[in-house]
Amino acid sequence: MQRSSTPARHALARAVLSLLVLPPAAMWPAGAGAQAVQAAAPAPAPVSEPAPAAPAATVVITGNPLGREQLAQPSSVLSGDGLTLRRAGSLGETLDGLPGVAATGFGPQSSRPVIRGLDGDRVRLLDNGGASVDASNLSFDHAPTLDPLVAERIEILRGPAALLYGGNATGGVVNAIDNRIPRTAAEGLSGRAELRLGGAARERAGAALVEGGAGGWSWHADVAGRRSDDLRTPRFSPPSEDGGATRTRRVANSEGDSRSGALGASWADADGFIGASIDGHDNDYGVAVEPDVMIRMHRERVAVAGERRRLAGPFTQVEFQASRTHYRHEEVEGGGEVGTTFKSTGEEMRVQARHRPLGPLRGVIGLQAEQLEFSALGEEAFVPATRTRSLALFMLEEASVGPATLTAGLRWERVRVSSKGDPADAEEPRFGASAERRFTPRSASLGATLPAGGGWTLSASAGATERAPAYYELFADGVHVATGAYERGDPDLRVERSRHVELGAEWRRDAHRVKASVFQTRFSRYIGLDATGREIPVVDEDGEAATVPEYAFSAVRARLRGLELEGRTRLLERPWTLDLEGGFDMVRGDNLDTGEPLARLAPQRVRAGVEAGSGAWRLGARVVHAARQDRVPAFDVPTSSSTVLNLWASWRTALPSADALWFVRLDNVTNELAYNASAIRTVRELSPQGARALTAGVRVSF
Repeated sequence: MQRSSTPARHALARAVLSLLVLPPAAMWPAGAGAQAVQAAAPAPAPVSEPAPAAPAATVVITGNPLGREQLAQPSSVLSGDGLTLRRAGSLGETLDGLPGVAATGFGPQSSRPVIRGLDGDRVRLLDNGGASVDASNLSFDHAPTLDPLVAERIEILRGPAALLYGGNATGGVVNAIDNRIPRTAAEGLSGRAELRLGGAARERAGAALVEGGAGGWSWHADVAGRRSDDLRTPRFSPPSEDGGATRTRRVANSEGDSRSGALGASWADADGFIGASIDGHDNDYGVAVEPDVMIRMHRERVAVAGERRRLAGPFTQVEFQASRTHYRHEEVEGGGEVGTTFKSTGEEMRVQARHRPLGPLRGVIGLQAEQLEFSALGEEAFVPATRTRSLALFMLEEASVGPATLTAGLRWERVRVSSKGDPADAEEPRFGASAERRFTPRSASLGATLPAGGGWTLSASAGATERAPAYYELFADGVHVATGAYERGDPDLRVERSRHVELGAEWRRDAHRVKASVFQTRFSRYIGLDATGREIPVVDEDGEAATVPEYAFSAVRARLRGLELEGRTRLLERPWTLDLEGGFDMVRGDNLDTGEPLARLAPQRVRAGVEAGSGAWRLGARVVHAARQDRVPAFDVPTSSSTVLNLWASWRTALPSADALWFVRLDNVTNELAYNASAIRTVRELSPQGARALTAGVRVSF
């Protein structure tokens, strides 16, 4: 596969290296004393199976730059043993089933998170807090570049997080953290290696990382790889062009092969750090809806980050990060020729500073700038070359008023989206002349948390969010092979507007906890892709006349309402601990202009599990029931209900100078045929969830 290599990238790499070799005193003012780094705060327990009861206090860094838990923003965190046992081949599959989280499910290799019924450009994917540049928001068959194998911690924010990360976070945020830029000084050598085998796709996966340091300098290196075969499923009948009812037990053309690696280094003292990293990620995988199409993906990313605390003057703490990412993927057809090549070059810079208390007010202000250059070249390109540039100012303030904590925030953005139009030598002009749209999205929020006694904490939040239309929502015009439709953008679209209200309550006592959230989001302009009822004439791969349905981006009034419940209680303490956990979530979405339901919403889901532990052993079982989803728009069909049972066990043992966690997981014990209601129909019926399968592995830490 061809690798991108540009003078700009080499210049940035040289700049990164020059930062690393500068004397620390030249970069940062001297500081005295010690202050805990946010990232070094005690990590919350994983919320998924198999997780011990959550501690009394947790810190979600992504959710609150002020460094405290933010109950007004519902969140989940996967880390430690819980993340190890939950890892899957894609980011969406890893997170699917968490409260309010589903997955797009375009086969086992390409799956993006869906949060509270919102996906695509409304869910922001972050790489260590910075933008993760790929093409996964453009099309369901494009895999995210965040690799669950190398993540040490994944944070999920449910609900609007636009104040900190822009309108692209209307639905929520997923932040994968991997310590590639060490934030604290390391002493000596440490590391981790993980091997896992099995699963419904017969996965062979492994990852290893080594970290070390001395005298304030730290370094990090990691590698990971994963190979999998076609996904095995319970027997089902995929749709076929001739209307036949051929039955099979596998998803054709769903195999994959991914590799990644990274190097990073930093210098740190008690008051801050500065560092840089470079990483690469390759992923070659099949497209389930196209039997003869493979995607070859490659990403390179260079990042720098730093933080300084205990500063004199109006700001006590300043942190920054910047990154440059080159992304490329080629859609390779059966004969080996490249049909379409997608390229993106993304640059991001973010600076935020915590000011000194102003009376009761504590807060941060920040600046964020991003630029994305995108192009799609080839016969099947349905979006012109574009450039998206944005600049944003934001602030978040917090104050204690009696026992209550109040938060308020504002964000102002300026966004420019430019289309380069048709190339001068275009044989069939489609995109017209070059054009540019300018937008000024604004967002605001208010929140409050109140301890109510008896272990209860109440929370409430309200906000208004605006999102600039994405380049493909404005300028798409062509056949999108992955969805089997002619997609047409609207260059006259205005900013998407929404209003959000949420109420929450949480109770904690020792190993027992209960959380509940109810929310509503109303869109005065919800940008969606809907069928128009027209058939567009096209020429198929054999040169014969055919037709495909037309889907157009348009803005409508819409409403999303939902409820999330989760709880955990300890039934026994000795001789084994025995914990019971459960949850329920639902989201209901309506197109208020047509009266139809919104598309691809997860059904009501109920989950229940039990976990037992004694010494080095932990055992667990979990059952998830997804109700029938029959609230679908006219162009879709209902998805049947399913009940899936999973079992797992782990055993921790000490090795010479190391610690090993052995684990085994049996998924879909009853071999239930289950379909994903959040997947688009063209792939949902081709790719049900995996069959009964055993996964085994070991993680060794030293």
